[in-house]
Amino acid sequence: MVQYAFHLNGGICTGCKTCQVACKETYKLPVNNLYRKVYNYQGGSWKPTEAGHYVPEGVFGYFVSLACNHCTNPACVANCPTGAMQKDEETGIVWTDHDVCIGCKTCETACPYGAPTFGEEEGYMLKCDMCKDEIEAGGKPICVTGCPMRALDWGTREEMIEKYGEGDVEVEPLPADTTEPNLILTPHRNAQKSGSGTGSVVNLEEEL
Repeated sequence: MVQYAFHLNGGICTGCKTCQVACKETYKLPVNNLYRKVYNYQGGSWKPTEAGHYVPEGVFGYFVSLACNHCTNPACVANCPTGAMQKDEETGIVWTDHDVCIGCKTCETACPYGAPTFGEEEGYMLKCDMCKDEIEAGGKPICVTGCPMRALDWGTREEMIEKYGEGDVEVEPLPADTTEPNLILTPHRNAQKSGSGTGSVVNLEEEL
């Protein structure tokens, strides 16, 4: 089986959200639903000087563009009561069969990355399917082709590792690796380890 994966170079992602917007516009997603989200993670403080001024201390910030990671052991598939969440045997893509999805939100609760969201208008769960129709037609995911900085890439997991190395997915604001996500993440130089609690996400719930 081929396992497709995303690559994100956190060092060159500028947080422009072109990937997020391109995806949303292509799939005409509802107001409160996104397949890909760009998180701004930052931290640090201001330290007073003897002169009465304040200077930054330990200040850092970076962006993480995140969609469904099409995990090797997807929690959404394991916990879906109807079999609506499926992992394709040929490509490793995790997708949703909307014909059998009942919108129970079990997948949303189970996913450590918060990838599935409930479509109020549709009545079923929505999430990234890695643009499988585009891939079948010989193309690439919309987010990858839309990124102006080329911070995103896509291919087989082996190809991504060969090009970029193993990477590290245990970076804030991502959780510890429990599902073997197929995301090859090259961390920003200021990236903080998952669970460090040294910063916070800005505009976590900001939608388009």
